[in-house]
Amino acid sequence: MAPYHIRKYQESDRKWVVRLLSQGMAEHIPATFWQLLKLPRTLILLLGGPLALLLVSGSWLLALMFSLSLLPALWFLAKKPWKDYVDTVLRTDMSDITKSYLSEPDSCFWVAESEEKVVGMVGALPVDDPTLKEKRLQLFHLSVDSEHRCQGIAKALIRTVLQFARDQDCSAVVLDTSNIQLTALSLYQSMGFQKTGQSFSCMWARLVAHTIIHFIYRLPSSQAGGL
Repeated sequence: MAPYHIRKYQESDRKWVVRLLSQGMAEHIPATFWQLLKLPRTLILLLGGPLALLLVSGSWLLALMFSLSLLPALWFLAKKPWKDYVDTVLRTDMSDITKSYLSEPDSCFWVAESEEKVVGMVGALPVDDPTLKEKRLQLFHLSVDSEHRCQGIAKALIRTVLQFARDQDCSAVVLDTSNIQLTALSLYQSMGFQKTGQSFSCMWARLVAHTIIHFIYRLPSSQAGGL
């Protein structure tokens, strides 16, 4: 296991960070596809559609071709939420990471470096909600390279965000993940994050049952002494 250290983002890290983002999101497409296949409405379409076509046309070949043509369409549906997410963040907060995360003292972006390579990343921004009566920080874009997982890097990045939140006198850290990201769900819960709700980000996400899970980590002032 190669040693690693966590430091603030530098502009020279951008190609590594974009790669981590793109590859990390692409990893979830197969799981989304299999989940989509198991949905009752998908099973009805996959089984009922060809059967209906067979009864109408009497052609087994036509029914088989219909079934096979559905699979690429389902793969497209499984891929779209993740591709849209990457496209969106590369146009918004990650279009200029230095400006978005490092231009103000209450936000930051860190990378984990090992053997002169960026193998992990995470960002944090203050929650902009005037209705809140407390100061909160939101964790963004936690990702670790697949070849460097199970080494404690993700936990170290999360602890870095939590300590930063304490230093900023925040009352809580919030984040969003998805029902597809089972490893992330388990990680956050093991570190004390609590689920506060869930939602769908868009119509496409609803179609593939891609649910956004909302978490919060409370930072009581009595615990401000350490992690």
